[in-house]
Amino acid sequence: MQRYKSLVLPIALIGGYFLRQICAMVSFMVPYVIFAILVLTFSGVKLSRLRPAKLDLWIALFQIIVSFGSYQIVMALTSNEVIAQGAMMCVLCPVASSVTVVASMLGANPVRTTTYTIIGNLLVAVTAPIYISLITETTEGNSLIDSFILIFCKIAVVIALPFFVVLLLQKYLSGLNAKIAAYKHWSFYLWAFALFVTIGQTADFVVMKWKGDVTNVFWLGAVSLVICFIQFSGGRLIGKHYNDKVAGGQLLAQKNSAMGIWIINTFLNPIASVSMAFYSIWQNIFNSWQIYRKSKSK
Repeated sequence: MQRYKSLVLPIALIGGYFLRQICAMVSFMVPYVIFAILVLTFSGVKLSRLRPAKLDLWIALFQIIVSFGSYQIVMALTSNEVIAQGAMMCVLCPVASSVTVVASMLGANPVRTTTYTIIGNLLVAVTAPIYISLITETTEGNSLIDSFILIFCKIAVVIALPFFVVLLLQKYLSGLNAKIAAYKHWSFYLWAFALFVTIGQTADFVVMKWKGDVTNVFWLGAVSLVICFIQFSGGRLIGKHYNDKVAGGQLLAQKNSAMGIWIINTFLNPIASVSMAFYSIWQNIFNSWQIYRKSKSK
């Protein structure tokens, strides 16, 4: 089954497009699927023993600074709110929970990738509400504090709560945690399912409600491709200084596209989610190629 993992994500992308109407109907499941993915991912690691490293700090700083910087740069150059929001989320989007699976297949340190999976999700749970509140306050006139509280509560339940749930399970119900951890390999396929649904949801939105705007589609795709390249290259460069360039590249560039699309569709302009749909295509083409090349070398 391991040899077919490189095909799972392309199938999810293609299937999501052709079954987009079904995906739109079941899109309400996405937050629950993401929550389950994170619980499965965290349950397989002793959370109390994980310690942040310098690599984690630099990856986090990149996400925090470059994400909002991308928004400001695009707005300054184009005054296009849709493209600016898409660019921001391509960087701010939390690391994929399956990063440990993919990175380990490529030879990265699984402890390192798991540590930043937790740090990155907690980081976005706090940072995303701040940035989104600043944006929506300008465009929609919402109260900054009210927006932050509303957005934080919704995002934190999906991203941050799994960490604390597993932490309590490991401390007080270790037997139950062990049973859950036995199914942690399901996280890869749940992620593929979430990606399938969110890609389909975005495709349905574009086809049914947003026709003819080819220019924005083109620029969202182009911007996401450039950002994907920058993050894979920059992450590997950062990781090289800490003797794990594979982990650096995957932690910075492998995004939880389903989460990114859900955040945009819930709190920002849904059209901007096209950027994350394109991003998932670029990153998964590259990941599939990396997995294939690694398998062939073995």
